[in-house]
Parts: sequence; C-alpha cells; structure tokens
Amino acid sequence: MSAPTPPAGADAPPPHLLGSAHHDGSELYVPAGTPALGDVVPVRFRVPAAGTERGVWVRTLRDGEPRMVEATLDAVDDDERWYVAQVPVHNPVTQYRALLDEPGGYRWLNGRGTFAREVPDAADFRLTVHPPAPEWLRETVVYQIFPDRFARSGAVRPVPDWAEPARWDDAAIGSGPSTPRQFFGGDLGGIEAHLDHLERLGVGTVYLTPFFEGRSNHRYDASSFDHVDPLLGGDAALVSLRRALAVRGMHLIGDLTTNHTGAGHEWFRRAQADATCEEASLYLWSDADPGYVSWLEHASLPKLDYRAPALASRMIDGPESVIGHWLQPPYSLDGWRIDVANMTGRHAVDDATHAVARTIRRTMTDLNPDAVLVSEHFHDAGLDLSGDGWHANMNYSAFTRPLWTWLVDPATTLGFLSLPITIPRRGGVSVVETMREFDSAIPWAVTANQWNLLGSHDTPRVRTITGDPALVEVAAGLLFTYPGTPTIFAGDEIGLTGTNGERGRGSMPWDRPDRWDARTFAVYQALIALRRGSRALREGGLRWAVVADDAFAYLRETADERVLVLIARSSWAGTRLPRHLLAPGASPENLYGGGTLAVGPDGLHLPGDGPSVQVWRLA
Repeated sequence: MSAPTPPAGADAPPPHLLGSAHHDGSELYVPAGTPALGDVVPVRFRVPAAGTERGVWVRTLRDGEPRMVEATLDAVDDDERWYVAQVPVHNPVTQYRALLDEPGGYRWLNGRGTFAREVPDAADFRLTVHPPAPEWLRETVVYQIFPDRFARSGAVRPVPDWAEPARWDDAAIGSGPSTPRQFFGGDLGGIEAHLDHLERLGVGTVYLTPFFEGRSNHRYDASSFDHVDPLLGGDAALVSLRRALAVRGMHLIGDLTTNHTGAGHEWFRRAQADATCEEASLYLWSDADPGYVSWLEHASLPKLDYRAPALASRMIDGPESVIGHWLQPPYSLDGWRIDVANMTGRHAVDDATHAVARTIRRTMTDLNPDAVLVSEHFHDAGLDLSGDGWHANMNYSAFTRPLWTWLVDPATTLGFLSLPITIPRRGGVSVVETMREFDSAIPWAVTANQWNLLGSHDTPRVRTITGDPALVEVAAGLLFTYPGTPTIFAGDEIGLTGTNGERGRGSMPWDRPDRWDARTFAVYQALIALRRGSRALREGGLRWAVVADDAFAYLRETADERVLVLIARSSWAGTRLPRHLLAPGASPENLYGGGTLAVGPDGLHLPGDGPSVQVWRLA
C-alpha cells in the first residue's frame, strides 16, 4: 500500500513526538491500585532506542526535600528501553519526576514533557494514597439534564408566582430579568418518559441540575433542601426516576450548591428574623448593603459560613446532612456534582474548601463507597484536586477552553466565558500545551476521571462555537477518545445551538424532527459505542504522537491494546509514525472514520484529510 500524497499546498509534514521519553500514571507505568503510606511502588519509564541517556534517576519529594532514586534497566528491544525505579510513598501525595543523565547535560521528564533545564515542581508526576473515583465512572458517559427544558410529563401543576410561562417551542431568553423566570415546565416524569433516547445514545449516567425547590428555573437558589420541587413532581418523581434508571443499569448524580442558598431559603428567613438564632450563624454577614455576603454580589444567593459548627452537620457531615440524606434509599443518588466548589468555604482570610471537600467525601464514602464526588471549577483547579476531596472536576480549563480555541469559527463574536474578549482562534501546538500543562498539575488518578465536556448549561453550545457540523464531529471525536469521563449537555447530540449558557438552555424538540440533526446523533452514538468497545480508550495512558496547527494524533495504550487517534480540523500535510507501533504481522484496524492508515517499510503514514476523526487499533 503506497503512502498518501499530501494535499496540494500543504506544509511539510510535522515530525512525530515519539522520540522522547515518556511516563504517565496508567497501568503500563504504575501498578494498578492505590498505595498506602510506607509502600514502595515500582514506576516505569519508556525511553526510545535512539535516546542517548547514560542512566535514569527519579527525583522524589519527601517532606518537601528532594531525594534521588536510581532506576534500573528493566527491558530492552530494538525500539525502546524500559527503566524501573522503586519510589517510596512517604507522603499522602508523593511527587516525582525522572532525570535522564545525558552526555553534556541532563533532561527532566515530567507531566508536561522533557526539558533540558530546571523546572518547577508543579508538573511533577504524583502517587496518591487517596482512592480514585469508583470504577464505574471510567466506564460511563454522563448526560447532563436541565430539568425545566428536557421534557414535560403532561402533569398539570399551578404555575408559581415567580414564573413567566413559556410555550415549549419558545426560544430561551439569553439575558435580562426574564432569563431565570422563563418557565417551560419540564419535570422528572418527562425525563423518565424519554429514557429510551438516552439508552439509544449509549449514555450510562444522568446528571440533573438542582431538583430542590427555588424561585428560578435553574433552582440554584434553593428554598429548602428537604424535598424535591413539587413543580418537578416532588419526592415520588425522583424515586420513580431512580428506579427506572436502575432497571436500565444507569446511574444518577445530583447537583448541590454548598456555597450558598437562596435568599428565600428557610434557614436564611429565620436568620433575618432573629439574629440570635442558630441559623444566623450559618451565613456571612456584612456592614455593606444588603447586609450579607452573597455569591458574586447577587443578593438572591447569600453565602454560607463554614466556621459555624452547626453548618457541617446540616449540610455536609453525616447521614442526616443534605449530602447524606439523598444518597440513601429511596433516592439512592450515585453521587453529587458540587456547584461553585472552588468558592465553597472561601472568603477573605478564611479557606475551608479542602476541609469541606474532605468532609463531603467521607460522608459519601461511609454511606456508599461507590458514590462519586465532582466539583465545578471553571479555572485552575490543580491545588484543589490532590485526590482526598473531589474525585474529579468539570474539566473546563484542560479540555473545554483549549478545544474551543482550536475549533471556533474564526468570525465568532462569542465571549470567552468570563474573559472580556471573544474566543480566540489558536493552533494545535498552543492547544496541546495548554491541555498538558493543566493535566500535569493533578494526579493521573484524577485526570483519568475528569469530566470532559464540549459545553454545559453555563456555556454556549458547541454547534454555535464551531458553526460547522463537521467540526462538531471533530470535537466529539476528542471528547470520546481523550482520558476522562465524557459529559454531554442534553441537546448537543442533536445539534441544538445557543450563544451563551442561558440561550443554550433551549427545550428538547421531541415533536419537531425538523430541528434534529440526525447525522450528529449518529456521530455521538457511534463514538460512544467506540469508547465502550475499547479498554484503551476508557483506561489507557496518553502519548502525544503528532501536534500540528491543524491536526494532532495520540496513542491510548493499555497492556492489551494500542489505539491511535487522529483529529484534524482541516486538511494538513499528514506525517509518518514509527513502524514498530503496529503489532508484528498485523494491519491497522480502522475503528472509526473509515480512513486508511498506509503501512510502508518506513512507517505508518497518517493521512492529511480534514476535518476528520480517524481511529485505528494497532495492537
């Protein structure tokens, strides 16, 4: 089979990146399981045969002081050398990186790559004694539902005084006072009635934005944590939905704001009425108007004070807390997503965020060791993800934001989340450097479970960002093949649009097939099936093979499978990878995209097609 011809006018093929040493936290490099303090863990490093190293050492940090451990040569073949070092787990999070002793100097290997200079500790690899997220999270695909906009059950209920009723086909209001008041009337019974859609798609977990009663369509302004909002069908509707999901083998995750309540919450009403009552100690008060601290100065969302002894037992600590109550029968949630987790417990000189996360984790583990705890953090969550609190984070910084900059319509006028600019257009090198930098700041056990997403109820829709269904497929290709847990906002799979989070919260057009993009649904369905059928895509390590402005390729590898993923936003020059990546006597098996990976005596020739997603099994 001959090598493909690069597209006319294409640049010279970029070099591959597989000539560098590599390590990550997956099973090829670190034994499976969670070590205990005092254990000694054999960690392995892969060095290509062309490497010039005279030896490999591992630098660990013990009580903040660097120590050096010599690695021994463990295996050699024609293509690479493997070294192993015995790393003592001296601290709950043990940091380490490799030093390659080379003629004329040395090179460090850390989570960002190799460097012939000194580097800070921030990107060191990490061993942690804290158990990772439950195994089912790696196996699942999460489907986020905003209940008011998903489906109506047909039940007739009184419209609350805060609401402005909307017809199901109305457009979502994107800004202004009516945005939180626009009421479509979706409920939990409507979700239950459409579980066949989720099953056809292939998802395994439903994540609901808040189901507590509030005074808005988003319900992040809870009036009580004791019951399901009657507008959603009440407690019985949640029990029914939970049972229906269990029959289908699906999980259910709730959404809780531990940072604040609504101003109409029963605790806050008591606090305002009596400054000496226990509830008054639960909130942060201020001399400035409106007299209390609130989330981002929104008076409707008063902030909780975790210095109050009573707050932990009410909210996060023990089986009778809000966290604990809903994990138990008959509701039996499989976990929580914590809204604005980065702000919870933080105010001025006070910072109880890590203590709050650890308490929630302990409560959940005591009640259900298989429950999952996910934080919302739009920014750099590295310091909050040591592994003993949140299992994972909604991965905006290391996935969503860089991906947007790669696939955004160059003519976009969309704002870049909280920044006072439009979304910039960037090349693949910048994108991958960003992803590696953020990924390197946390343990692999966390990276492997991060909630990767193309958008959410708080962002523009991916279809609007790209402006092109073909690029939605490219985005989805990365979503379902990258390390972590793929997370879909309901409606993305049928091509819904929206220029910001509020406009993106449009209703699902169940009775309007003309508003469904069947091709996009088929893409999501096929990519989910691809992921479910490949252990390497669910559990494997990550080796970047090629990074160019318009395309990148990476390997996902376990002990029994090697998968090559090529993602291109447009036509590019193509390139060649080493022949030894293909198992002896084997031919590349195309798993997605239908493209040919040409095999020649000089290597594997990646095609220059684009936009495209191509996935091959090599071994």
